[in-house]
Amino acid sequence: MSELDGKVVLITGGAGGLGSAAARAVAALGARVMVSDVDAEGGAAVAEEIGGEFLRCDVSSPEENRAMFDATVERFGGLDHVYLNAGVSSGIGLGDDFDVDTYRRVMGINLDGVVFGAHEAIRVLREHGGGSVVATASLAGLTAVPYDPLYAANKHAVVGLARSLGPGLVTDGIRFNAICPGFAESGIIAPIRDALLNSGFTIIPAEKVAAGVVALFEGEMSGECWFVQPGVDPQNFKFRNIPGPRAE
Repeated sequence: MSELDGKVVLITGGAGGLGSAAARAVAALGARVMVSDVDAEGGAAVAEEIGGEFLRCDVSSPEENRAMFDATVERFGGLDHVYLNAGVSSGIGLGDDFDVDTYRRVMGINLDGVVFGAHEAIRVLREHGGGSVVATASLAGLTAVPYDPLYAANKHAVVGLARSLGPGLVTDGIRFNAICPGFAESGIIAPIRDALLNSGFTIIPAEKVAAGVVALFEGEMSGECWFVQPGVDPQNFKFRNIPGPRAE
């Protein structure tokens, strides 16, 4: 029996490729799932497919995040695991193509959505005896991405948040980790999918990313950032320590 059997799982960005794959994976293990997305039609369809519930939420809004978490607890009587997955690509740089509204939208979803979601998750999980949170970062949070520097910036921020926040939450019985996929089957890669395939890249199945999320839910780690790449199992990325001081 899986540790997830009978547990309550909240998933943001649940209508998309990674979110829907995670919803199916945890539901197959017996979890009760709240699917959330701004795409009401798509999110409701995923929820119906897995026998879960759907709630529309714009994760860039702190008020809607709070309402989403409170509604999940009201519907299911508690909360055990949270997958903060909602995200978009930016498609702009810092040159002539820079657009303030696009920048704020991307940061609002990819970074604020994780921060606001983490804030509410910590509140609710503390009230219900602990649990775990997984946030979707990206390989773009572990390396440079010259073609989308703003996406890399907010994903680096998610990685930093997970590494910094995770260890300190353990005393509250809460674990916080990040999942960092490469080019995985999702709406984010849709504009460049053909170019990736033509260049010889292997697209990672969304189900493989979902397997990494399940492993993080079921494990005991906190503050880790697991990468997902073709040909290897999802696993913890080993960061090098920064150089220490030396005598002058």
